[in-house]
Amino acid sequence: MTPLSVCVFCGSKAGAKPAYAEAAETLGKTLAKEGWQLVYGAGDIGLMGLVARANQAAGGNNFGVIPQHLMDLEAGKRDLNALVVTETMHERKKVMFTNSHAIVLLPGGAGSLDEFFEVLTWAQIGLHERRIFVLNIEGYWDRLLDLIDHVVTEGFAHESVRDLFETVPDVAALTTALRPLAAELEG
Repeated sequence: MTPLSVCVFCGSKAGAKPAYAEAAETLGKTLAKEGWQLVYGAGDIGLMGLVARANQAAGGNNFGVIPQHLMDLEAGKRDLNALVVTETMHERKKVMFTNSHAIVLLPGGAGSLDEFFEVLTWAQIGLHERRIFVLNIEGYWDRLLDLIDHVVTEGFAHESVRDLFETVPDVAALTTALRPLAAELEG
């Protein structure tokens, strides 16, 4: 029986709207309640810190991955169930990815976009079939979704790229979408 591990890509800042922080906290608590492991960037600031602290407060299992050069910048969270310190950002993404069954994109900045597009590209070229979720809190990712549509319309990606990820509006919808995968792993 393998519990579901969910990789969360999110901002090292809390963002402009309280809804982003609320979603991060709700996600952290929900992962713990469902018995699913949080895999994330091991920072203790912004949405990263919020999702991790909420997960810990709810008794969750968490696995953080951070490159050495970000330990101070992102206030590396050392009191996790598991902490891996990598040499590079690329290694960080690889370790996070290989230790998860599904990927969730919360609001974030350039780093979150980098992480999302890397796993999306890997899916596009057939390197994995993990489910990727865009958690579109209050429409935060609407412009990203428009950009992907634009890339398809302009002929730089096949329309099937849209099928490589799912967009969900909130943590409740995400939880509903993840439960069958969790049941499959536990079965």
